[in-house]
Amino acid sequence: MPRVQHTKTSFTAGEISPRLLGRGDLTAYENGAAKLRNVFIHPTGGVTRRAGLAYVDTARGDGRLVAFEFNTQQAYLLVFTDLFADVYRDGAKVAGFATPWTAAQVSQINWTQSADTLFVVHPQVPPKKIGRTSDTVWTIDDWAFLEKDGRIYQPTHKFADEALTLTPSATTGTVTLTASADAFQPAHVGTRLRLQNKEVEVTAFTSATQVQALVKETLAGTTATRDWEEQAFSSARGWPTSAVFHQDRLVIGGSRDLPNRLWLSKSADLFNFDLGTGLDDEAIEFAILSDQVNAIRAVFSGRHLQVFTSGAEWMVTGDPLTPANLQLRRQTRIGSPVDRTVPPRDVDGATLFAPRDDAALREFLFTDLEQAYQAADLALLARHMLATPRDQDFDNSNRLFHIAMDDGNLATVTVFRAEKVTAWSRQETQGQVRSLAMVGAKVYVLVTRANGTFIEVFDETLNMDSGLTGADATPKTTWSGLAHLEGETVKILADGAVHDDGVVSGGAITLNQAASSVQIGLGYTHTVEPLPPSVLAVRNSSQGGRVRPIRIVLRLQNTSALRLDTGRGYVEVPFKRFGASILDSPPPGFTGDKAIGAFGWKPGGTEPLWRIEQDTPLPFTLLSVTTEMNLN
Repeated sequence: MPRVQHTKTSFTAGEISPRLLGRGDLTAYENGAAKLRNVFIHPTGGVTRRAGLAYVDTARGDGRLVAFEFNTQQAYLLVFTDLFADVYRDGAKVAGFATPWTAAQVSQINWTQSADTLFVVHPQVPPKKIGRTSDTVWTIDDWAFLEKDGRIYQPTHKFADEALTLTPSATTGTVTLTASADAFQPAHVGTRLRLQNKEVEVTAFTSATQVQALVKETLAGTTATRDWEEQAFSSARGWPTSAVFHQDRLVIGGSRDLPNRLWLSKSADLFNFDLGTGLDDEAIEFAILSDQVNAIRAVFSGRHLQVFTSGAEWMVTGDPLTPANLQLRRQTRIGSPVDRTVPPRDVDGATLFAPRDDAALREFLFTDLEQAYQAADLALLARHMLATPRDQDFDNSNRLFHIAMDDGNLATVTVFRAEKVTAWSRQETQGQVRSLAMVGAKVYVLVTRANGTFIEVFDETLNMDSGLTGADATPKTTWSGLAHLEGETVKILADGAVHDDGVVSGGAITLNQAASSVQIGLGYTHTVEPLPPSVLAVRNSSQGGRVRPIRIVLRLQNTSALRLDTGRGYVEVPFKRFGASILDSPPPGFTGDKAIGAFGWKPGGTEPLWRIEQDTPLPFTLLSVTTEMNLN
């Protein structure tokens, strides 16, 4: 029976799919794990118990989190719920205002920001701009396109058949417009029409072929004409789907009735969409036409103007973009979800987006070699980690890309392209994560739990969820302010020591012993389970043999608790086993190597040799593992 030693120095491949259990030839197998739950993976290779979630406030209901960053010192969190938005700064609510988006519509909103104004669009609601005057004063208004000499310089389009004509009864004042076929609906009241490039405003609906209108610019005549258009965005035709700022232009991508069309405003004049004569600074309009459906789902300003549609991804080039030099090229054929908005995010120059098939994360990246974009699948080896993404954002300081999924969990991928690190783990909590947003250096989440929907924030000083921290100069046994956890079983850390679990009653917890500082919140369990040893990773091994672990050496950092199973049940740390403490250092934690003996034969290639699983609310970091084993 040969004795071999196997050292696992890195978890930089993260949790990988069970379908790869036979692929010991892959580098991902060597650096991967069978299960990584409620841990964050460092770009350097180690894993640590994830930061807990600190309770911020109770939300009005399910909704969406949106970051609003005015400057480096003024960052706000906007919480959109049913017909309302609350504003938070540094975890405190500072303002709130009514909005037009229902709870069902919030999942489809799209937004972009310029200075102190947030532009929000939804295909069924007139586009809004949300402005900040001060911390406590916020406004919400309709978009206002440039109006001059009776004309509104907004996008227009002829939705009716090209042969359909309009006949005005006069050239000035209030006139009757008669169509040669059905062209109007009651929702046209208040919209602008252009007849032979002269503008009128519909004031009354008579029938599908006739409306009353107020002339804004003297008409050319009273003869029937096919040369007419109506405003592109209206209650009759729907509103913009997406928007972004690119090269000093406002870019509108798609609308309800024109889903594959792009509009670019006049340069440096964001609400002027006058096409003019095609001069370099004038507005631009074009449709995306190809052999497949291209309903625009998002527009993104990156190296180029990137357009994400339901069937493909496109690049709009031009330096600068002008009506004369603009070029549109399809890059990849992946497609984006159509039933929800999952905003693309920039990660080191690449745009990460959720594809339409829901079981992948795509990296839209320009390659100099091919002078084109590629859309590599970052979840190719971890398909099981994704289940219908609904929101996502990137924590740049920790290199963590979080994805909120429809099942309520967070999929987290550590991304560090310079070192070829793409490492997946999953974050689970007692509830469902509905949305998330990176505000400044903090990641906020919206979580639906047993007692409501809460706004929470990742806090590295916590090892529990929906948690609160309290302190008092005089030690006490009763701690209140926990109404949001009423009836819940909670973890308790008092004066740095773990206490028995308690149940919140009357919004309070009573300790067995007085303490001057506490942390109280919902528990969560972190799990680290390695892949079974590969027949290619150890010498003189063959598939189907048996393995007996002899000794496991864990290299730990700032670890205060450890619960390990090596084949004969879990060993809890800092509890003693066989009269010797495995971890002999109290909090804040132990750093160094610890060797644990192991017993029992295991089927080689099918079962992990050890497993870490614990819910103790104390720090844990594992840097590497060396396993000594016998092979049969």
